[in-house]
Amino acid sequence: MAAVQQLLASPSPSPALPPTGFNGETDTMTTDRVSQSPVMLHGRSLRGAPEEGDKRIAVIIFGQGQERVVSTVAEVLSKPFKLGSSFKNVTRDDHGFVVGISAMDAKRDIADRNKELLVAVNTHCVTLGMPPDEQLSTHCDYEFLYMESPYFRRYLSRFISFTLGQISHHEELMAKPRTLFMSTTFPDVRAALPNLDILTVGSDAIEIRVDLLREPLPNGGFAEVPSLGYVGEQVMLLRERTELPIIFTTRCTNENGRFPMHDPSLYHRYLYKAIQWGIEYIDIELWLPEDIRRDLWQRKGNSRIMSAFHDFSGTFKWPSQYALDVFQRSCPYADIVKMIAIINEHNENFELEYFRSKIRSEYPNAPPLSAVNMGGTGQFSRTQNKVFTPITHPLLPLIAAPGQMSTSEIHRALCQLGQLPMKNIYGVSSSLNRSAVPQAPFYEKCFNELGLPHRFSIIERQPNNFAGMEAWCNQRDFGGAYLDPGISVQTLSKHNKFFARLNNGQGPTLTEAARAIGIADTIVARSGSSATPTPPSMPSSPHSGQGSAVSHAQTGSATTTSSLIFDNAGWRGIMHTLIRDLAPSAYFDRSAVVLASSSDDAAPVFYALKALKIAKIYTVGFRTPAALARHAPPIEQFISLESLQRARSVADDRAPFVIVSALGSDKGNLVSMMLRAFAAAGRDGAPNVNKVFLNLADVAARKTNDPHETAEKSGFASYGAADVAAFTIVESLRLLVGQNVPYSFVRLASGRHHPF
Repeated sequence: MAAVQQLLASPSPSPALPPTGFNGETDTMTTDRVSQSPVMLHGRSLRGAPEEGDKRIAVIIFGQGQERVVSTVAEVLSKPFKLGSSFKNVTRDDHGFVVGISAMDAKRDIADRNKELLVAVNTHCVTLGMPPDEQLSTHCDYEFLYMESPYFRRYLSRFISFTLGQISHHEELMAKPRTLFMSTTFPDVRAALPNLDILTVGSDAIEIRVDLLREPLPNGGFAEVPSLGYVGEQVMLLRERTELPIIFTTRCTNENGRFPMHDPSLYHRYLYKAIQWGIEYIDIELWLPEDIRRDLWQRKGNSRIMSAFHDFSGTFKWPSQYALDVFQRSCPYADIVKMIAIINEHNENFELEYFRSKIRSEYPNAPPLSAVNMGGTGQFSRTQNKVFTPITHPLLPLIAAPGQMSTSEIHRALCQLGQLPMKNIYGVSSSLNRSAVPQAPFYEKCFNELGLPHRFSIIERQPNNFAGMEAWCNQRDFGGAYLDPGISVQTLSKHNKFFARLNNGQGPTLTEAARAIGIADTIVARSGSSATPTPPSMPSSPHSGQGSAVSHAQTGSATTTSSLIFDNAGWRGIMHTLIRDLAPSAYFDRSAVVLASSSDDAAPVFYALKALKIAKIYTVGFRTPAALARHAPPIEQFISLESLQRARSVADDRAPFVIVSALGSDKGNLVSMMLRAFAAAGRDGAPNVNKVFLNLADVAARKTNDPHETAEKSGFASYGAADVAAFTIVESLRLLVGQNVPYSFVRLASGRHHPF
């Protein structure tokens, strides 16, 4: 259970320090001492930013009366669109456009299209009947199934962003200390949707067990194998309601599933269709013929392949040559190798750990291994597996495999093994700051739901008063903290002896983001030299004894047993808010306007815009110091009406596309003026809303002039601080405790439940 306390910061014996820092009005980069070797936490840095992806012309095939989907895709990509009559008429001159072709016209030459020039997406509204046209469904690159719902736009945005290769979760997930996935067992996913936010807390992905789906028949029975039309609709319903990657699984009868084994081509059809549907992970069983596995690997697009092996015989042995052969046969066509077996004795868990260690040392370039033992005897192995451990939940109708555990059960077991010690985690806020999303209640609910043993406390810090921070940072059980608002890392190093002494006087260790932004909003305590929990003692071979699985408690201060890493999660909160309804490429090579009263407020915005490949930033209200400008796109300050007019007069695709305001509510008139100055101008074939406004002002503050209203009237899609705060909490939690919590759960826990 999480313990939440309200604590008062200790009074400072010295006067408050002036708010100078890395992003202040003077450049102190050369005089202040801060560790100059940035680190990556869980693979999270600018290197995890969106990619340019597929640059081919997007051709959208639409059904009768469904032309609107073409304009919506154009909005997501922030491109103009045009309608065509055939694939052969789409030429290189159409680069920069989204092209729509009716289903009737597309059937004439879709099979003969130029695949190097065009990417064909067949869209089909399921309310018009299922399945989609077979010819179009077979020959398209991707297929988007949809229906009119509040979730449509964001579902489409995620689909387009993933299938065009602009976003990918895989590298970041594989860099995490531990990943889990929820294995759903509902015969109809509609039963899961009301509780999906709670079901997926702690999950990094969600599995749809296609073989467990039950398609009702007109005679009252159920289909032996659910049809592709029914499966496609189920995938659509699940994809609409979750931002998590989906794992598509067709488990056979010999491996505890319900799909028949007599027809391997059945698996081929279903698994390739999952690739066309833009599923992130495709589970492919190792027993399938190699030509099928090879073909799926070669045509996987942006999906990742999980090669799956299960043994229910009870005779499988991890030290055997056969186990090694299984791994080696899996590797050529796998992004992840999954091996699962039934065992009879507890000692076989340690044999698995030896096998895991051997694979890691002898095959360093092989795909990650996810390996667990089934049954109650094998539950220990589920606590030790670090890559995509399947989990269950009390709300599921049945467990997907014998011995499967929930997230909470895994964490409790790790606590008993001494691998997940209780830590003190803090929320540090300023007395003048009120978060857009109440963070303390969320952390309490989340820790309880995850079964984490950590103790959570709130500290209220006086503005510009950093005294007392070392008292809790130097605790042996210090587990990290979020800072709201963030604090200048240079100020901490310059005016606090504890932080200045870290790293032999070099100051705190910074991530790439924290160093570039200059503001830390998350302090991560990393034990020893590794970010992962200390593993239990393992035998040098499976026959040399079990050893002790319980680590001894360490004594001393935090500085002797762990390192403190300063990071910034806020920029990712900003970036994820900006791409909720748009593909990342909508921002590429565009320009932005940033309004703020100080460069500190603008710094995380700059970094987020850099990640989105913004080409130029115009600033209002502050001067950008050289240290910050070095890590940002080219910057121009509006210093007169003439400079503002020049920005308004540039070509349409170079005019400011996104406006971000960090000004207080008392400056609403200035923000509204800027929105009107850069109002979206209508043009033929252009999206209806083709600009973006993000207001970072305190939503709790009283407003006399609401910029959001002006933004919507001026053709801007408008977002607020609550969205950014929720995404930032998600990022902070991943950094602090390595757990993934859906954005939708954050909004639900904070009392703001909006359609995802």
